This record gives sequence, structure tokens and C-alpha cells, in this order.
Amino acid sequence: MSYQIHQLKNGIRLVHRQQRGGVAHIGVLINAGSCDENPDQQGMAHFIEHLIFKGTSKRSNYQVLSRLENVGADLNAFTSKEDTCVYASVQGKYYQRAAELLSDIVFHSVFPEKEIEKEKAVIIDEINSYKDNPAEWIHDEFDALVFKNHPLGRNILGTQPKLKRYTRNDILRFRDANYISSRIVVSSVANIPFSRAIAVVEKYFSEVVADFSPLQRTNFSGYQPENSIRKYSRHQAHAVIGNIACNAHDQRRIAMAMLNNILGGPAMNSRLNIALREKNGIAYNLESNYQPFSDTGLFSIYCGTDDALMPKAIELIHKELQKLREIKLSPIGFHTAQKQLKGQLAISLESYQSEMLSMGKSMLVYGKVDPVEETYRKIESVSAANLMDLANEVFNPSQLSSLRFSSNI
Repeated sequence: MSYQIHQLKNGIRLVHRQQRGGVAHIGVLINAGSCDENPDQQGMAHFIEHLIFKGTSKRSNYQVLSRLENVGADLNAFTSKEDTCVYASVQGKYYQRAAELLSDIVFHSVFPEKEIEKEKAVIIDEINSYKDNPAEWIHDEFDALVFKNHPLGRNILGTQPKLKRYTRNDILRFRDANYISSRIVVSSVANIPFSRAIAVVEKYFSEVVADFSPLQRTNFSGYQPENSIRKYSRHQAHAVIGNIACNAHDQRRIAMAMLNNILGGPAMNSRLNIALREKNGIAYNLESNYQPFSDTGLFSIYCGTDDALMPKAIELIHKELQKLREIKLSPIGFHTAQKQLKGQLAISLESYQSEMLSMGKSMLVYGKVDPVEETYRKIESVSAANLMDLANEVFNPSQLSSLRFSSNI
């Protein structure tokens, strides 16, 4: 599996993999997300992600939306804590069309006043819809509990009062300060040679003004565990338990990913699924997550169940965490955990769109893309003792935070 990299003179980087198939996937990833907002800009990165589809210097809103949709393509975008991505999946023959449109909307959007006001209403509706889904909303509230006033603790969508105040000048100021050439990656998986991908990207992205300003973010520090129960009048209760964890540059992040996978990954034989669902029939909604950021990370377990069953669910969760702290995996169990993680990675790479996004993210964070064989090697280099040491750090009960939505208080 060969990843090829090219850097334009203005600092924009291209990462490409030639792959047989009739569909091409191309995305523009920008190292700018909600973490790059100051308190008076909360929700701005996400707001801009919506607005770039509303018209450019040469296209109307409808023309932007129709340029790829008319040929059956998929055009989409998302905003995370640390990056923004706009991407498209198209028939291979429309690769150049997709690249040109992505360049146009990222760098030449005009943010019409009328569209700004309409989109404010759309995002306010999105915020309200999100709050109506406690299984989603509790994760944002847990972020706020753990990270407090740090940008990581602010939800990506923003707030209704702040959103209503934003002007076109506010939008342009954030876009111009953060959509910087050296912080942008074009990621591509398509059945075209690397030379062709370079030519297309040079044609549509080389005009961007060169800016190599260093990325500056406020590092998170001063974590203090906190436990909170909040009144929530519904039949089902919701809980998140977690701790800060390895950042994206910590060599132990592979071990952290393995621990997360063993505990509450997607496999039906994960320890939490066996303990809570299979043995006790307690919870249908159950998962663990590990999210590395540039200077910290977050591990969390989510559970949704009947309010009366939540105390038992939490007790079982803590028992599983204790087992990983106190009992080292057997050679067979450890080897199985390694094989499971490698297999899930292999399956994820079967989605070329997911691979394209992963390549772009890797370039933003590490400036390179490891071949899958190198990732396998890193998984194999982890030991059962490494897992146990990390479990004792991250799953230390005195360092765990928790948030619970319950009607039984």
C-alpha cells in the first residue's frame, strides 16, 4: 500500500493513493476546528463549514449544490475539535470537477448576508435537535465537565445567543486567520496516477496565498476529576465515565486504542458488552471511546439504561476497569486482542472514503501516513505489561470523572 506526498510552493500538501475502482474520493482537510475559537467565537468553525456551500465568487448556492450532485456524487463536510473537512466521492471521470469545486468553496466563498441569517436558524434547530438526544448531548456535557473552560470543553455547535450575534466580518476574520495554506491537506484515493493528481491539485490550489504561520493552541492542563448527577426526566438514564488519556503524539496511544477495544470496542465480545448485556441483560446502548487530541486525549465509557438499573451498570463497569488494572492478559487473550485490532483496521481500510479521510488526518497531525504494515508492527510491539501499566494510570478510580443524567434524584 503506497502513499505518495507532494507539497505545493504555498505549503498545501497532497497525499494520494492510486486505487483501482470507478469511484474517486478527494477531500480538503484544514487544521482548524472548535479548539481554534476564542470564547466569543464558539461555534464559528462549524458555522463556516455550513456557509461555504452557500455561494462563491462565481457560483450561486444552487450552482454549488448542483455541480457534483447532478452527476450523482456525494459532497459533504464536517467539523471536529481540531479540524474541518470538506470532501467528495465521485465517479473517477469527475475527479477534476470535484477538486475544482472543493477549491472554490473553501477559498472563494462569499458568505451572503441573507444566507448567513438563514443558516443561523438551521444551526439553532440542529442545536435543539441535539439537545433532544441525551445519548449524544451527554458527551458534550462530559467534555465540559472534564476540560472546563478550555476550548476542548466547548461544544462544536456553539450556543444560540452567540450564533445570533455573528456577522459576516466575524466569519471572514476567523476564516482568514485559520484557513492557512501550510495547515491544509488535500487527500485523494482514486484510480489515477500520482502525476495526474499533482497536476489537478496544482491547477486549483496553487493560487492560494502562501502562509507558513505556526499553529498555536492553548495546551490543556490542571485536570481535576469531578462527578455530577443531573436531573433528567426520562425513562432511560444516561452515564459517561472517563479520564484524560494519551495525546496524539504519545507512543502509548496504540496501547490505549487496544485497551479501549478490549473494553468497549465494536466487537460483540468486548468486556463491557459481555458483562452488562450478555450476562446481565442491562444495557443496549453501551460503548467506550478513545479520542487523542494534539496535547491531551479523552477516554470515556457511555451507558444508557433503565434508571433503576443504572447503579448496577456503573458497578459492573468499575469491576471491568478493575480487572484490567489488576489482572494481566494471558498470552492467548493478549494475542487475540492484537489480532482483533489489526482485523478491524484492515476492514476499515476497505472503505476508500474512510481511508482518504484517515490519510488526510494523519498528514495534518504527523506530516506522514504510515502504511498499514507499520501500524501492525506498532500493535505487535505493545506488551500485556504495557496495557496493565496504562490501565492503572487511565482507569485509576480516583482519577475518573463521571456524569449521569437521571430522573431518580
